[in-house]
Amino acid sequence: MVDAKGRNMKCLTFFLMLPESVKSKSSKSSKKGNASGSSKLPPVCYEIITLRSKKKKKMAADIFPTKKSAPTTTVQQYQQQNLNNNNTIQNCNWQGLYSTIRERNSVMFNNELMADVHFLVGQPGRTQRLPGHRYVLAVGSSVFHAMFYGELAENNDEIHIPDVEPAAFLAMLKYIYCDEIDLSADTVLATLYAAKKYIVPHLARACVNFLETSLSAKNACVLLSQSCLFEEPDLTQRCWEVIDAQAEQALRSEGFCDIDTQTLESILQRETLNAKEIVVFEAALNWAEAECQRQDLTSSTDNRRKVLGKAMYLIRIPTMALDDFANGAAQSGVLTLNETNDIFLWYTAAKKPEMQFVSMPRKGLTPQRCHRFQSCAYRSNQWRYRGRCDSIQFAVDKRVFIAGFGLYGSSCGSAEYSAKIELKRQGVLLGQNLSKYFSDGSSNTFPVWFEYPVQIEADTFYTASVVLDGNELSYFGQEGVTEVQCGKVTFQFQCSSDSTNGTGVQGGQIPELIFYA
Repeated sequence: MVDAKGRNMKCLTFFLMLPESVKSKSSKSSKKGNASGSSKLPPVCYEIITLRSKKKKKMAADIFPTKKSAPTTTVQQYQQQNLNNNNTIQNCNWQGLYSTIRERNSVMFNNELMADVHFLVGQPGRTQRLPGHRYVLAVGSSVFHAMFYGELAENNDEIHIPDVEPAAFLAMLKYIYCDEIDLSADTVLATLYAAKKYIVPHLARACVNFLETSLSAKNACVLLSQSCLFEEPDLTQRCWEVIDAQAEQALRSEGFCDIDTQTLESILQRETLNAKEIVVFEAALNWAEAECQRQDLTSSTDNRRKVLGKAMYLIRIPTMALDDFANGAAQSGVLTLNETNDIFLWYTAAKKPEMQFVSMPRKGLTPQRCHRFQSCAYRSNQWRYRGRCDSIQFAVDKRVFIAGFGLYGSSCGSAEYSAKIELKRQGVLLGQNLSKYFSDGSSNTFPVWFEYPVQIEADTFYTASVVLDGNELSYFGQEGVTEVQCGKVTFQFQCSSDSTNGTGVQGGQIPELIFYA
């Protein structure tokens, strides 16, 4: 049998079964024939290319946007794998070195050996030529099966795929050949696109899981846009959860400026955005400036208003604080003189003018409270502070956003406290705030808020801490429980080594965690 390069492919199995004497004679006869020039056969091909079966996986939380040309780097890594492993197997019976079909199949990944089709992947100027094997591909994808063995199958030796990045296509091939999922922050969206296009559902699910794990306020808006494009409702819902709870951070992220117009409108009309309206307005202007650049327009006030279009009226400008409107939106230049005049009249006049802007405030999110004590008490000799730390550890069974703590106040009448609150994960500070609160002498809890809600992942313990300064005698909790069910979220509590003022699971301060879910 002769391969595509004209090399003679001998039957290795038959050759290995021959007696040693026959092998020796066959070898000598071959040498004599070559010396006399009587044999015209091409040389025997025993060159085998292998891949390392293990590769360190890289995880990353900050996915988009990225300015690096990472996909090309990934392609080079795959190519370097083959170059490094070329001719490493000297034994012609290379199949016998691997005990499973999966391992033997993995040798064929990105390998010219026995390749019967090639793919020209990527946009013109950045195209990569990648080898493939029709049978393996057809087993892994119904699209490839239809392409190679269906009723409308084509026998082209080269197939052009301009809409898929080479790195993403290689990641999909690696899954099909090696049963390995190798994702990175730089290529996961492109890999999801390839998995959707060629109907490789398990790889697509892995991509979505990767994105959900990496989801944060920085990339939630971009991923929202992509999840709608890929028709992934679960990922879309996760994105909305982050955007609603951490709206101001999401709106101020660089990724917000990269979204499409449809996604912009869906965010601006969102009823549950947990953000001040002036922040929404400023984010829309930032997006408009980026859109002007994408359309090669000068970033003038007229052009920014033009690219915003009807989305401008989704900003609830009449619900802003008067100071925010007077010092911000009114002087931005994107509102017409009539619009500015009508909004000022809306604030001050008894008879409100009719406007195109929505005048009802957003509902935002309703905070929930996890209370961990069954009762509270006070005594004449406790609870005292003097700069010491009250701390407790907790974990949840699903993602939530901690907005603040509920704290006890004075047991000796009304008093004001200064509170420094912190939230840590494995010693890393995630959020903190220094604020004051007034207690009225009752046993009620009083909220103290973080500047922004802090995202809490499931099945990991976090440390909530507070240092109080104020009236030394206050209420404290008792009969604490280790597990609390709040709606669909289960909280677990355990003592913290950071606590130097006596707070623990059974009693102390920090009776409540205030959260969004």
